[in-house]
Amino acid sequence: MLGTYGLPVAVETDPEWQSELLDLDAYLARIGFTGPRTPTADTLHGVLRGHMDAIAFENIDIALGRPVSLDLDRIQDKLVRAGRGGYCYENNLLLAAALDRLGFPVTRLLARIRQGETRRRFRTHTVLLVRADDQDWLADAGYGYSGLMEALPLRDGAVSSVADWTWRLAADGPDWVVRIPEEGAHDGWFDMYSFRQEPQFRIDFEAAHYLSSTRPGSPFVGQLVAQKETEKERRLLRDKSLEIRYADGRVERRELSAADTVCALGELFSIELNDDDERALLRFFAAK
Repeated sequence: MLGTYGLPVAVETDPEWQSELLDLDAYLARIGFTGPRTPTADTLHGVLRGHMDAIAFENIDIALGRPVSLDLDRIQDKLVRAGRGGYCYENNLLLAAALDRLGFPVTRLLARIRQGETRRRFRTHTVLLVRADDQDWLADAGYGYSGLMEALPLRDGAVSSVADWTWRLAADGPDWVVRIPEEGAHDGWFDMYSFRQEPQFRIDFEAAHYLSSTRPGSPFVGQLVAQKETEKERRLLRDKSLEIRYADGRVERRELSAADTVCALGELFSIELNDDDERALLRFFAAK
């Protein structure tokens, strides 16, 4: 929000989210954002785009059996200072803290993954509602593969396009559904996830995070997952299986060696690994 003479007005944020701990300068440098630090839609788009370009979706710590903290100081140590990525809770809590600090009113929500289905699943995904330019926007830096690259206005039928990728928001009763085009899908659109405008508390995030990061059968437990999206490619790594999907519809798939998988995390997903991480990943693959 802007006050007199166009200067930012501080937005009161809930201290349970720890946004005051964020090193905003370091975060903006990490994502390469140099634009105005004003809570406008243009700034929102720029920050989300920078985050998506710089910080990958990855679950390395979960795959290796390491605890993953939602404390903001731990998240920024990992994603900002150490050059790592994170999964949806880490990415979106980091983005939310930055938007808090920039003066945006932010509401943290939990969502249900659909993956083209309508059956009701656990609320295991996170999204953000952000107020800018007198309207509400959906922002999500935590979906990874095929995730939003710019914010979507919270409006039935709203569409966002970046390069050749497109996203659409649809109302489905009390739910909002994020969709992407897919040939062969019902009505030509594939449902990624749904959410309701029900603000969540820190304890709700902790419970959903525990379920996602420890439950047998969770897609993040027992296997490595890394995802990254660019204007031309969507990259997905599951253990040693690499898939690259192009905007023109082409798909490449190949199996990697353990050593090549570790290299790909840096070269294709921009994830910085230290020597301990690399050795732990090689042991992880040797034991599978």
